[in-house]
Amino acid sequence: MTSEPVSSTLAPDTLKIGLVSISDRASSGVYQDQGLPALQEWFGQALSSAWTMETRLIPDERPAIEQALKDLVDVSRCDLVITTGGTGPSRRDVTPEATLAVATKEMPGFGEQMRQISLQFVPTAILSRQVAVIRETAEHAALILNLPGQPKSIKETLEGLKDPDGKQLVSGIFAAVPYCIDLIGGPYIETHDAVCKAFRPKSAIRGAAAK
Repeated sequence: MTSEPVSSTLAPDTLKIGLVSISDRASSGVYQDQGLPALQEWFGQALSSAWTMETRLIPDERPAIEQALKDLVDVSRCDLVITTGGTGPSRRDVTPEATLAVATKEMPGFGEQMRQISLQFVPTAILSRQVAVIRETAEHAALILNLPGQPKSIKETLEGLKDPDGKQLVSGIFAAVPYCIDLIGGPYIETHDAVCKAFRPKSAIRGAAAK
């Protein structure tokens, strides 16, 4: 399953995102996938810079997951790849193993923060095994993140927690993603602060925001 680009402006700094939903039942048509629509909606609200995406809907099969991640990074040259689903303790949950198998670097801070966010809501967040990695080739690199499968949890994980007045209580993981993409040679990502304010060191901020 692939999608048309969200943005028709494919400038050099256009972010290319790969979205992978991993579910036996959704991929076989038993029920409608919720992960991909939730991610598409969130990125549409959060990103102010140009972006495009490519999507996959696949079963909980480790070889299929590994191949999808390799294709999105090595062939489609995505800068950011996000998976949803398959990160629990059941026998069929193999997304973290597949993600680590294609990695050249592990980024443990992302998984730690994801569980910290989810623990604000449910004690069973400690059962989550989400990981984050970098996959590098000779000419390209991408950040790969495992997210939960439920739309509410996806939003909370990316945005973090805010009080009724909009004050950030716990940072979401996406605040650190733009600078990570900078560091691995990807495009410069800008966000709508009301949804998710990207953090960069002052020396790494470009344009009017740097003044």
